[in-house]
Amino acid sequence: MSARPRVAGAGRVVVKVGSSSLTTLPGGLDAARLTALVDVLAAVRAQGREVVLVSSGAIAAGLAPLGVEGRPRDLATAQAAASVGQLRLVQTYADAFDRHGITVGQVLLTADDLTRRGHYRNARQTLERLLTLGVIPIVNENDTVATEEIRFGDNDRLAALVAHVAAADALVLLSDVDGVYDGDPRTGPAQLVDTVRGTGDLAAVTLGTARRNGVGTGGMATKVEAAFIASGAGVPVVVTSTPQAAAALAGERVGTLFEPSGRRPSGRQFWLRYASRPRGRLVLDDGAVRAVRERHASLLAAGVTAVHGDFLADDPVELVGPDGTVVARGLVAYDARELPALLGRRTPDLDPEYRREVVHRDEMVLVGRARAAGRLPG
Repeated sequence: MSARPRVAGAGRVVVKVGSSSLTTLPGGLDAARLTALVDVLAAVRAQGREVVLVSSGAIAAGLAPLGVEGRPRDLATAQAAASVGQLRLVQTYADAFDRHGITVGQVLLTADDLTRRGHYRNARQTLERLLTLGVIPIVNENDTVATEEIRFGDNDRLAALVAHVAAADALVLLSDVDGVYDGDPRTGPAQLVDTVRGTGDLAAVTLGTARRNGVGTGGMATKVEAAFIASGAGVPVVVTSTPQAAAALAGERVGTLFEPSGRRPSGRQFWLRYASRPRGRLVLDDGAVRAVRERHASLLAAGVTAVHGDFLADDPVELVGPDGTVVARGLVAYDARELPALLGRRTPDLDPEYRREVVHRDEMVLVGRARAAGRLPG
């Protein structure tokens, strides 16, 4: 059975809209298109459903007021444009939602806010409280201070993370393309992919760009990556164009549906897999790789052959096999400086204070091999 009825009945939905749907290169922010989207989301709210909006467009909205032509290539100009544009973007949203009697709140995040466990929990609490108060959170990356985060995939991956942080029931990714095609519809015949149930369904698909007006940074590959992150965590996802937002949220057969392919993990498991930033690497021998991968056993000192990085106890680290393949990610129980003296030694041979697991299985998630299409999660 299709998951589209789940999208239609989602009590809490995250909607992400890209720069290309809200702005034009010569004119900056397009208030008419933004207002049309707000009308759709207000109608969803009138049904008693909760909405979290992840909106790109800050940098693009700041270009025209600054007299900058084209998307900036240097970081300082991009941050300056974001500073000007974010104010205009959120104020335009606030005015448009106010006509429906809806209050909005701005939530600016950087990758650091999601890679640190404490910040991750704080983000969840903030979103939950805003929704409880009847506010629509408008989430964007804090591009005024971001560095590599500006290249985060035009907020697509952020939207997938927010869908889990906010415990959403569905995710809708909007752009200027009707969905995922099995080819580039601009250069030849291409068929819209109606439903995706796993990465294998797109194995033969070449993912092109969703960018047409020169103001966005995301392409279809980033949307597919985000869709697999969310659907793999039990959240149905629809990828479609912004004019079809109302139909998508009503469960109609538009765009590309990504069926949920896994159970919703705990907050810690999801954070470890998709949001944590590894501080180092532990190299495992073949026996430890099998124990971790096949039995989901804890990692003991006897199975570790090398340590790379400068990390502290409770930091996230990658567990890699002898060939460098990432096997798992977990929270290490020791500082990097403590581990070299423990490597390869059986637990009974260690001093009592060092007999605990290097990485406990409850603090570990398995990580699959990278896929070819974009950076599809394993």
